[in-house]
Amino acid sequence: MGFPRGKLRYNGRERYLGQAMNNCSHVLLHWICRGGLLCVWTCAWTHPLAAQSLMNGSGPGGLVRIINTDAAVLELGEKRTDLPCTVSPVKPTLGFDVKFHAGYEVTVPLRELAGAEDLLTIVFRITHEGRKDAPLMFSQRIRVPAMEDNAKGDAYLQGNFDLGEGVYHIDWLMRDRAERVCSDYWDAEAVLPPKERTIQVALAPGEIRSSDVEPFKEEPPVSRSQDAPPLSVKVLINFAPQNSRSATLQPLDTAALISILRGIAREPRIGKFSVIAFNLQEQKVVSRQESAERIDFPALGKALESLKLGTVDLRRLSEKHGDTQFLTDLIRREVGDAGTTDALIFAGPKALLDENVSETALKDLGGVNYPVFYMNYNLEPQRTPWRDSIGHAVKYLKGYEYTISRPKDLWFAMTEMVSRIVKSKQEKSAAGAAPTQ
Repeated sequence: MGFPRGKLRYNGRERYLGQAMNNCSHVLLHWICRGGLLCVWTCAWTHPLAAQSLMNGSGPGGLVRIINTDAAVLELGEKRTDLPCTVSPVKPTLGFDVKFHAGYEVTVPLRELAGAEDLLTIVFRITHEGRKDAPLMFSQRIRVPAMEDNAKGDAYLQGNFDLGEGVYHIDWLMRDRAERVCSDYWDAEAVLPPKERTIQVALAPGEIRSSDVEPFKEEPPVSRSQDAPPLSVKVLINFAPQNSRSATLQPLDTAALISILRGIAREPRIGKFSVIAFNLQEQKVVSRQESAERIDFPALGKALESLKLGTVDLRRLSEKHGDTQFLTDLIRREVGDAGTTDALIFAGPKALLDENVSETALKDLGGVNYPVFYMNYNLEPQRTPWRDSIGHAVKYLKGYEYTISRPKDLWFAMTEMVSRIVKSKQEKSAAGAAPTQ
């Protein structure tokens, strides 16, 4: 389950807590102070267990044991505010990973947490309307540090979970050591719009899961198609933030780019992958995997740790169009060394360089005998509707460009792209088998 995050105003000082880590159950809040009014805190886990963990016995035929008072609160179904808090449900939204993400946001006045150390315990139950006899229950404990009695402002918590299509009911409570309880109850509907009904959601209808907190976890094995020889693709993916001035690769951008890769990895008709991960800002190839039967996501995640966005290399400053030259060299090398590749796929955010790859450099490549694609990740296409430097190169190579702004864009792009690759390979096979005159 996704770890809780928080914000609070605390006696006029801005304080940041250590980065929250996954796979834990207890939370220890510690303070690092900066000047300002807003205090932001996150949670530093102290034990190697699940943050919001599925309780033992959850699921069909299971028996979950919780304390009687918690069970009574959940069964009663009435809001309680003896521990004052405000609960705001987060409605299910389809993510680029083709899962519905839902959850809750909780605000607690700091004056209610002031004093000696405290422990907040959250217990919630999710029930699918068609499986009322098999609810899933989750729990989480958050350790709160001692605070002055005159603490002002609000503490903010957030939790999330993943759903398949369906209608769900959530029973939720939080209590402190004094047995004060805040409880709330709501319904959530995860449904695709009529125009997107052909999208295959990653979770089965009625399925409930903890949210993934590790974006680079290993991809489960895929049952590959045996009807035809597997396709081979080469992917050149630019791991860069939407905002080229950003000093970090934002989690939203990372998730979207990884979802594009996972969409390619999960396609049953593709059996060989070459993945070149690069960053135009650093003018650096970060990771390379050649003709593999699977994409090594953990290795990719480790390699991306070497990115140092926001720093400026003096050597690069001396090169007037170093980013354009890097892209030119990359395209020359990878297009010219495609081997038996059935398709070349570029992916990444807009690459708006001062100068595009020259037509002379692209002409030197000669023709390509496989389709070329560009999956352009762009959350706000109306702000930058013009073609970027990679897009210009792909157009010259008579390729196809897809703008990926929403999950449905990724789904439809993958469907059309694979169809074009299969058609191209079939045409080449037919041409090769045709008798010569």
